[in-house]
Amino acid sequence: MNYNVIVIGSGPGGYVAAIRCAQLGMKTAIIEKYPTLGGTCLNVGCIPSKALLDSSEHFHNAVHNFKEHGIDISQPAANIGQMIKRKAGVVKANVDGIAFLMKKNKIDVYTGIGSFVDKNTIRVTAADGKETTWTAEKIIIATGSKPTPLPFAPFDKKRIISSTEALALQEIPKHLIVVGGGVIGMELGSVYARIGSKVTVVEFLDSLIPTMDGTMGKELQKATKKLGMEFYLGHKVTAVENKGGEVVLQAVPKNGGTAIELRGDYCLVSIGRRPYTDGLGLEKIGIELDKGKIPVDDHLRTKVDTVFAIGDVVRGAMLAHKAEEEGVFVAEQFAGQRPHIHYLLIPGVVYTWPEVASVGYTEEQLKEQQRPYKVGSFPYRALGRARASMDLDGLVKVLADQQTDEILGVHIIGARAADMIAAGVVAMEYRASAEDVARMSHAHPTYMEALKEACLAATANRPIHM
Repeated sequence: MNYNVIVIGSGPGGYVAAIRCAQLGMKTAIIEKYPTLGGTCLNVGCIPSKALLDSSEHFHNAVHNFKEHGIDISQPAANIGQMIKRKAGVVKANVDGIAFLMKKNKIDVYTGIGSFVDKNTIRVTAADGKETTWTAEKIIIATGSKPTPLPFAPFDKKRIISSTEALALQEIPKHLIVVGGGVIGMELGSVYARIGSKVTVVEFLDSLIPTMDGTMGKELQKATKKLGMEFYLGHKVTAVENKGGEVVLQAVPKNGGTAIELRGDYCLVSIGRRPYTDGLGLEKIGIELDKGKIPVDDHLRTKVDTVFAIGDVVRGAMLAHKAEEEGVFVAEQFAGQRPHIHYLLIPGVVYTWPEVASVGYTEEQLKEQQRPYKVGSFPYRALGRARASMDLDGLVKVLADQQTDEILGVHIIGARAADMIAAGVVAMEYRASAEDVARMSHAHPTYMEALKEACLAATANRPIHM
């Protein structure tokens, strides 16, 4: 064999798996279709979207909040070209960093489309058509996912766009129509709302970010309405058409009622992502997809004993950090170790402002399980730190077992929620009770005090500052 391990795909799951394999002494190669490493996350996903989210938030604060802070400036203008240029610089620095890590860990990188010849052999087809063939004892599929189009309105990449094109617009939309009120739709919708676009969100379900706790969706809707965002929840899109200079969308309330028609200059379709397995040649090794995903066992092994799969192409949430954990999990198994992943405790984050972050069970799930629970919550508005920073929107919500007081879920909407949720993950990994956290000292003044107070509320309905 040429290698101990070949990894197909260089996103967070793939490159982390390759690094961990190399750290454990395995001769490793990674195959990437595109000229730069990092996959969707680093190139057209997590990293560039956060760059634009930060830029737009700075602009929003300059327009709306600087004066209150005693900072007098002339009226700022949003320079979308410079925002996109800065974003590109952030992306380049990150993907260059991954290339450095490949060299540091002596991982061979092959650019081209990787496809199976047999269960130990991969053919790499470069952009110029040149083919090379490599063998390995083990192969990890980490090819990620692609945006899902509407069946009746495929992406034209001009007016009907995916998140990829939304991250590279050269003008500020006058009216951006967003189909889908999930993570991507709300993040990118909020970017353009902050810099002056009218943004209208059409969502089929009755809540924003519907996979998260219901309270989070309601609070996010209230917060983003302050940006001028408009919402049509419970609406089914029936048509989207590019009319040249504008997009026309038609939708009907799913429970009956009057149809609506929206006209905008761009329509961002963000109804989810699909596993990307095109060109892998899975049929050559007898792997059949299940609802688009690659079936794997508890060890992330496919039905072929030498082939493993991780990240967006397998079951579970499509999250970069979930893919990273699975990459480490598979690599350490190859080395004879016994790692574990607690999937319930993989947090989810929405990087709007306020941010939203959750881990564990939602209240809706506990009700469905008929599991007795108690709720403690605490609003940001009651925090001294939030008053000082003018970040008053949001709350922390803690769910705990009615009998044992064990924390079952932590849900946060507010400033720095994305960082704060790690405390909830740690508490739940060690099966802490709400009282355990409530009795820990939390620095004052900080946003984290809201978690302590929410735990006090859950434990004995005795928050101090409310």
